[in-house]
Amino acid sequence: MDIKSTTGKLLKGDISGVVSDVKDTIERSLGLVGVIIVTVAASIGSGLFVLPSFAAAIMGPGIWLAFLLAGLVFLPGTLSKSELASAMPQNGGAYLYLERSFGPLIGTIGGLGLWASFLLKSAFALIGFSAYMYAVTNYLDISTNSTLLIMAALLLITFLNILGIKKVKAFQTPILALTTALIVVVCIIQIFDANTDFSIPIDGAFEVSKNDPALVAEAAALVFVAYAGIYKAGAIGGEVKEPEKNLHYGMLISLLLITVFYVIVSIIMMASVDGEWWLNSDGSPREDPIYAFFDAVASTRVGILLAVLAVLTMISGALSGLLAASRFLFAMAKDSLLPNSLSDTNKKFETPHWAIILTAVAMAISILTLPVKDVAKLASGFQIMVIVALNVSVVMLRRDVPETEWYQPTFTSPLFPYVQIFGTIAGGYLVFIMGSKAIIGAVAAVVIGVSTYYIYGKKNHQITKSVLASGQEE
Repeated sequence: MDIKSTTGKLLKGDISGVVSDVKDTIERSLGLVGVIIVTVAASIGSGLFVLPSFAAAIMGPGIWLAFLLAGLVFLPGTLSKSELASAMPQNGGAYLYLERSFGPLIGTIGGLGLWASFLLKSAFALIGFSAYMYAVTNYLDISTNSTLLIMAALLLITFLNILGIKKVKAFQTPILALTTALIVVVCIIQIFDANTDFSIPIDGAFEVSKNDPALVAEAAALVFVAYAGIYKAGAIGGEVKEPEKNLHYGMLISLLLITVFYVIVSIIMMASVDGEWWLNSDGSPREDPIYAFFDAVASTRVGILLAVLAVLTMISGALSGLLAASRFLFAMAKDSLLPNSLSDTNKKFETPHWAIILTAVAMAISILTLPVKDVAKLASGFQIMVIVALNVSVVMLRRDVPETEWYQPTFTSPLFPYVQIFGTIAGGYLVFIMGSKAIIGAVAAVVIGVSTYYIYGKKNHQITKSVLASGQEE
């Protein structure tokens, strides 16, 4: 908070500006590289270390096409969110954009849906973490309780989140660098291996897309959540330095890097190992496909090293997910749509500790009660629906009417509105193709959002607006 600026607003009678300054006290400490690190680390955890086997169980070895399709569908939403973030660089991300575009009711539904999506993705990462931890402990002949390990990891990331975003970045950077480097080195070696057969993933992808394209769409819908980490940049917009450029550059660069990484790694994985190695003996998808890949093409020891790094990477991804999810509650509480205590920040670390703790508790419940695939499907479904809403938001805010004169983005989406129309149609199709569980999740999000708004949010939001309006008149 800038004391001089806040004092000036007070002398001018700008009460709403003063309230905003007082409540929004989280430090802007992330630069462009920091944004990319947070978003990439949040994405490649469960996105690379768990989802490939689940996608392969649907469409076989051509999963690179599912990752590419998901990335292409994600692009319009990223362009839309980049534009929205450049106009509203504050914590809350997509919730903030939806609330400003459609009002507090849709904002509440979208905010809680986003909160659920991010915490589910983080829960999914921690579930995958346990599979890789089992590989390590089994190799060392150590007996452990996977549930206890997951809960311990959850306590660790909760503590780190309360300490602040600088600690998050410091924890993630070396892990991301080591993990990515090891995967890249092994993949480069496999490119020149005589046993690597690139026709397996290439032919597999085109055969499925020709005979049953719905399977490709279903796999793409499932892996869609692998890109969700990119949106964490918008959720922490209030903590980014020079957000008018770093937010959209960070999101777009991250999307390009992650898409290329997923496509190349998935092609090499499937080309290097023959057979349905991504399945367990009972036919269920493995939760540790990268370990299985390394164990097959390198050695068990290299696989164990990768498993250790995978454990740390998925903890890192869950760390970013908890960070972003808590900011939705923080932003909604600032707008009085949730209890004000969720907007309180720790005096020492300047982090929304109650929002972080509540999100961690919800993650623990999800981990203990939901099946792995359902967690992934629900998280993907929520993400797709929010992307559709963001594309519509840009169209709404670009209207040349007095109500949207405040909307002055420093970055504008190219090919408007065709990009937004494509993203809306493609996203709607992916939700439909995911089936009943995604639709049930969507309906549940709407019911919970509407109930929260009418039971608590509507009355308190209107009271806050009235107080601010009367303060400005005085």
